Amino acid sequence: MPYTLDQLNAMTEADFVVALGPAFEDTPAIAAQVWPQRPFSSVADLHQRMVHIVQAMAPADQLALIRAHPDLGTRVAMAEASVAEQTKAGLSNLSPEEYHQFQTLNQQYKGQFGFPFILAVAGHTKTTVLENFIKRLRNSSDVEVTTALREIEKIALFRLEAWILSK
Repeated sequence: MPYTLDQLNAMTEADFVVALGPAFEDTPAIAAQVWPQRPFSSVADLHQRMVHIVQAMAPADQLALIRAHPDLGTRVAMAEASVAEQTKAGLSNLSPEEYHQFQTLNQQYKGQFGFPFILAVAGHTKTTVLENFIKRLRNSSDVEVTTALREIEKIALFRLEAWILSK
């Protein structure tokens, strides 16, 4: 990494999946399904085609994608991209009090919705992440599934933009 679009468009399916499989957390099948649609004209084109695959997934598969994401602000093993994203938002340097607050909110959210709280943390701080947590706990399950999927789409776009060189 990083790759050019030309390199990605010329890759074997196996190499393509290794390169872009992590764009959608622990769900390399999305990269495998988009590979036959090459060539991609831009990062936006590639991303939109991947989003269409997610939108066409069965609800149970969408829920599995949501559940593949780590809790925010935890000290557990997670994908390299997730570690970097959470570190930039200050979530890797929580005080003991902040850590406890994140753990409490993570458990409350999971208990209410059955999946982890997902937020594209790029551009966020610990404070704005907490504000989003509290606000979204008021949502219905349907709203949160939709919101989680939109946040996953944003996360994937940020990752693709970081991994693919523009011309």
